Amino acid sequence: MTQTPLNQLEFSLDISATKLEAYYRGSVREVLAYTTDGRRLRFPLSLLRPFVSHSGVQGRFRIIFDQAMRCERLEKIDVRR
Repeated sequence: MTQTPLNQLEFSLDISATKLEAYYRGSVREVLAYTTDGRRLRFPLSLLRPFVSHSGVQGRFRIIFDQAMRCERLEKIDVRR
């Protein structure tokens, strides 16, 4: 297992379209995920918008932080190599 830089965390998501729709209609504003190294990560649900498909949000992601540890960007990782 390779280590990621300190300003990055990797995690996987599998949120169905039905569950995602319920999140958007409700008061849920954050996503709780567990990183590949077991840490708990919370981030705004709005960061997932670019990755929503008809089936929801699935895949492996990387969140990158700036020097103040604020989210700089979220990117989907293509695991096919």
